[in-house]
Amino acid sequence: MVAEIRCDGVAACSQAAPDPVDLSTPVKYVKGVGPARAAMLETKGILTVEDLLGYPPFRYEDRTNTKPIDQLAPGEMATVVAEVRSAGLAGFKRRNLGLFEASFSDVSRATLLAKWFHGGYLADVIQPGQKVALYGKVEFDSYTGELSMLHPEFEILSGEEDDAESSLHVGRLVPIYEAAGKITARVFRRLVHRVLESINPVDDPLPAHIRDGLKLTDRWTATREIHFPPAENDLRLLNGFRSPAQFRLIFEEFFWLECGLALKRSKARRQAGIAFVLSDRVRERIKLMLPFKPTGAQKRVLGEIARDMAEPHPMNRLLQGDVGSGKTLVAAEAAIVAIENGYQVAVLAPTEILAAQHFFYFKSLFAKLGYVVVLLTGSSTAREKTQIKKLLAEGLAPVAVGTHALLEEDVEFKRLGLAIVDEQHRFGVMQRLRLMRKGVYPDVLVMTATPIPRTLALTIYGDLDTSILD
Repeated sequence: MVAEIRCDGVAACSQAAPDPVDLSTPVKYVKGVGPARAAMLETKGILTVEDLLGYPPFRYEDRTNTKPIDQLAPGEMATVVAEVRSAGLAGFKRRNLGLFEASFSDVSRATLLAKWFHGGYLADVIQPGQKVALYGKVEFDSYTGELSMLHPEFEILSGEEDDAESSLHVGRLVPIYEAAGKITARVFRRLVHRVLESINPVDDPLPAHIRDGLKLTDRWTATREIHFPPAENDLRLLNGFRSPAQFRLIFEEFFWLECGLALKRSKARRQAGIAFVLSDRVRERIKLMLPFKPTGAQKRVLGEIARDMAEPHPMNRLLQGDVGSGKTLVAAEAAIVAIENGYQVAVLAPTEILAAQHFFYFKSLFAKLGYVVVLLTGSSTAREKTQIKKLLAEGLAPVAVGTHALLEEDVEFKRLGLAIVDEQHRFGVMQRLRLMRKGVYPDVLVMTATPIPRTLALTIYGDLDTSILD
């Protein structure tokens, strides 16, 4: 069967969607979309009806205060629906300022003047005879003796919609969407409204006991209310993304993120890794290396790391602590565990300066132990790079400190057992993964001095166990 072709006013022609429309229906089948607009929507990642409903407004405007022009009062925020009587750039002396002025009137026969500085582009947008909705602060223009609005928000009521759709733009809490090409916030409201009116409510993916326990609204209600919030909603909560509907959808995003990370961690725990042996020799070497007696926090964190390293699956741990708390010292202790078990250690830093600092620090700490520490950065000479790569490939250098140069394809380790990543937030996930792949599922310790509340740490670094040096 050939799909029906239909046109929506001046909008692009679109293919009629197969009935019934559901979340998986391609957005090009939504009335008023069509191939041209579908291509614009795709730039925002909107491919299906579900994507369209999941494209939230970035702010809201209170346009409930709709008044005739003759009832406006200076100082109030108001919405006016009126007809353009005249429009154009202001007098000759003001043209250099690009001052665009338009005069409006409505059934009350009163006049409202609107002004836009640097508004020359509006000459092809606002023209006499159009019906326009204006939203802004009402002021008294002492020069003309008329009421005016300076830089009001406006929407041209083109007559494409029926009465129900016309009410989407004025007289209510109005959602404002980020434009996609030529698809304006006004068009988004119209498209979303049509979808919400044509699609059947869907089952809520969140378990009922979670919704009930947290007193969350159901997903379908939340979806409708983020696009077209009820009049009783608090505008401040909406623009702060803290309304009940927004809270529900934000919670769901984090809920599924945490579920995915939990599955990822569960899978990682089943992966075969290196079970490092914490022998008496390891303990003695750590004591020999330490320049001072460790703090209680350092002992606790090292214990957490050591227990992870002793497990037969890869360690993935985040070490968080302020500058000077001893993160690098703890990392050096973990490095000794790997080295004394016959493995190599890679230390990745985001800048050459930080890499050099780590190099000299590790070199100083390991001087008593006889470990060879090498530094590989982008500014290393070709000869240095060749020598260092040979030492690493043959396992003659237990510790390699470096920048992104360590991630290059031709950098190989004989037995990489521990990867230490400093300033984790400055590296991408794929960069960390590239370093891990240079060993046979090595343990990974990532460090950061950036203060992260524990709840946020669990969200962003949910694939990592967390240790805090306080």
